[in-house]
Amino acid sequence: MSRILQNVPPLGEARDRKMLEEASSYVYRQTPQGEVLAHLFWPTQTALTPRPAVVFFHGGLWDAAMHTQFVPHCLHFAGRGAVAVAAETRIFSKHATGPLEAMDDARELIRWLRQHAEIFNLDPARITVGGAAGGALLALLTAMPKPKQLPPVDGIECRPQALLLFSAIVNTTPKGQGSERFPDVKAAIRCSPTALMRAKLPPMMLFHGTADRIAPVAEVRRFRSRLRWRRNVCELLEFERAEHSFFNFNVNQGHFDLALAAADVFLVKHGLLDPKAADL
Repeated sequence: MSRILQNVPPLGEARDRKMLEEASSYVYRQTPQGEVLAHLFWPTQTALTPRPAVVFFHGGLWDAAMHTQFVPHCLHFAGRGAVAVAAETRIFSKHATGPLEAMDDARELIRWLRQHAEIFNLDPARITVGGAAGGALLALLTAMPKPKQLPPVDGIECRPQALLLFSAIVNTTPKGQGSERFPDVKAAIRCSPTALMRAKLPPMMLFHGTADRIAPVAEVRRFRSRLRWRRNVCELLEFERAEHSFFNFNVNQGHFDLALAAADVFLVKHGLLDPKAADL
């Protein structure tokens, strides 16, 4: 995988095209602002039984186009026998939209995957959703609202079986991050994971740098404590003196490898990734 990624151009559209060469791209949603795409990476060997799926939402605070951010992670999990998805959502720089539209897209993507589970040979009961920063917030918002706040659509749930959260934004109140990008303060508070605490949430693993100046680690520590007090499974792996983008392949390969290995172990432990994939 490292050799593949080291051969891509460093910046721009050419880099994105190169990184997505191994993916199959699908329009999963038609919106008033245009099509929204998902890029699926397939296991290298066929399987008789449905595969698990791992979905990633990029960072960028619902503004920048960073849909190839998690391609390295997708290549790893495809190599481990999962259908891996680098997801796009609507963003401000392209669609003049904000976090609410991105949130709707994230939920619709999970439903779309379940709707097409037989076609893609994926297991709708083994879907993990991950993300970075604002993308981690989107992942959380597919899972945390109560059932009456987030009911199934046409009988299809958007709730995942586990969450992988990198440099997560967990507080969008005015005291946290990103509230100014919401239509109003009430919407920012309503969508803040800190306001959605409850029991019986899917297991989560958080990866965070102790020197993160965008999403302070202290907030994530409080978030984990409040979840665990409600008897949820929530693990936190801290990276000493690491900053906000520490987990990216092109920032620190050591941190990237360690975080990915820990995520792999976490998903195996919860039955969401095969311990011995055929193509590993």
